Amino acid sequence: MMWLKRIGLFLTVNALVVLTISLLLNLFGVQPHITAYGLNYGSLIVFCLLWGMGGAFISLAMSRVMAKWMMGVKIIPPDTTDFQARELLETVHDLARAANLPVMPQVGVYESAEVNAFATGPTKSRSLVAVSSGLLQRMKVDEVRGVLGHEVAHIANGDMVTMTLIQGVVNAFVMFLARVIAFALTMSGRKDDEEASQGTPFAYYAVQMVLEIVFMILGSMVVAWFSRYREFRADQGGAQLAGRENMILALESLKRTFEDVDPAAQPAVQALKISSRPGGIMKLFSTHPPLEERIKRLRVFA
Repeated sequence: MMWLKRIGLFLTVNALVVLTISLLLNLFGVQPHITAYGLNYGSLIVFCLLWGMGGAFISLAMSRVMAKWMMGVKIIPPDTTDFQARELLETVHDLARAANLPVMPQVGVYESAEVNAFATGPTKSRSLVAVSSGLLQRMKVDEVRGVLGHEVAHIANGDMVTMTLIQGVVNAFVMFLARVIAFALTMSGRKDDEEASQGTPFAYYAVQMVLEIVFMILGSMVVAWFSRYREFRADQGGAQLAGRENMILALESLKRTFEDVDPAAQPAVQALKISSRPGGIMKLFSTHPPLEERIKRLRVFA
């Protein structure tokens, strides 16, 4: 039944995105960007920004709820009497106070044999730190503290919002460039201006789709580069919050247990993973740097 739940959530989120952006387009009175005289660049820019940025920010707004539903995260109540849960909650809150977060993050655990943790949420005041049961079972206390310091640093650095902005801008550029180039290739250059918009719509949309795929692949490389940069920053932040040695111990433990991480287990939330398994050209699309490089940087981090 889990796959039905995920499909339902996916359809619900996409329906919400389409409905919201459609209402915004009507609210702003955005006109069709293809006219009898060519492209209306003003309307096209607004259209691309609303769809590119809107979808990204709606997903961000729902990120905490989606993570709970998709990963099955069980939130630890503040008055829990379970020793391990209490220790996890107090550790996250200690780190959050050290990072000067305005509101303590929600803390949760989800059932998974893989060693993993993630932080998500739309703002620093509405964040979530979750760890897998596999991480709690296989990592020592100091190693867990290092992982949690890294995740709290993500929240303190505003990485969720930053990456959403970057993804939104990339989405908007992809949509804009694909439409401009597709129009130039298929529907412009006619002698009669009145026929400029009477080209071959099928060819236009076909070229647009191909260009969007190509540009999105290139854009994904840009987003992945920014993500790797933010991971290095989160490592440094985690070292300051939880102690450099604890952060190094955490990464070394991850390296030892890396083969247990199943990258296909939760493909919809790969951006939440604490590590990734890049190889060859796929390194360009990896959201996380190699563990060896992260450990090396921390060893020389002052």
